Amino acid sequence: GHEQLLKMMEERMMDVEQKLRLVKRLLQDKVNQLKEQLSKNTKADAMVKDLYVENAQLLKALEMTEQRQKTAERKNYLLEEKIANLNRIVKNLASPSFHS
Repeated sequence: GHEQLLKMMEERMMDVEQKLRLVKRLLQDKVNQLKEQLSKNTKADAMVKDLYVENAQLLKALEMTEQRQKTAERKNYLLEEKIANLNRIVKNLASPSFHS
């Protein structure tokens, strides 16, 4: 009976060891999976930061472009006013009442 009890205990120990090895392998797979995910997340995080910086630069460039456009529109308006005034002067110079 004692011999058989020892044999049963030994078999159970071997079974437990086998299950532990399996669990260890599964845990190692999970660790590897999580490391890979962390690596991907780190890369994604860096990309998001780069995009944030690039977006800020693009917004600044857009702001400057809009400012230049407003300035150009203002200059254009002033030039059109000058042209209208010059046309008026030319028209007055060319009118017969001015020559008489």
